[in-house]
Amino acid sequence: GLGFNIVGGTDQQYIANDNSIYVSWIKKDGAAYLDGRLQEGDKILAINGKDLKDLRHKDAVELFRNAGYYVSLKIQRRLQPQNGPVGQRGDGESGGLPLAAILVPGLALAATAVWILLRYRQRM
Repeated sequence: GLGFNIVGGTDQQYIANDNSIYVSWIKKDGAAYLDGRLQEGDKILAINGKDLKDLRHKDAVELFRNAGYYVSLKIQRRLQPQNGPVGQRGDGESGGLPLAAILVPGLALAATAVWILLRYRQRM
């Protein structure tokens, strides 16, 4: 498969008054994950040139299943987070903090510690 799940459609609106199809989950090490461009929460506007507007969920799923080896998606990136399951991974793994939120302060502390150590050694 393509390595991601979708939600939405005319019969299963994910967002009230919105019939669009959204990416709900990306499988780790799947095709979409390895490509790196698709994100959970993206709205999929078209697949291989076929507009997804006003389709039932099962009809959208069928288009994805029959997409072929080379797939072209037209997407709209979601700008603001919304309530709902998007962003939850579905495999029991929580979202947690972004890696940068841990690495940047950690690197700053390490650089400061090295600087202090070097200054202290110079005075000896």
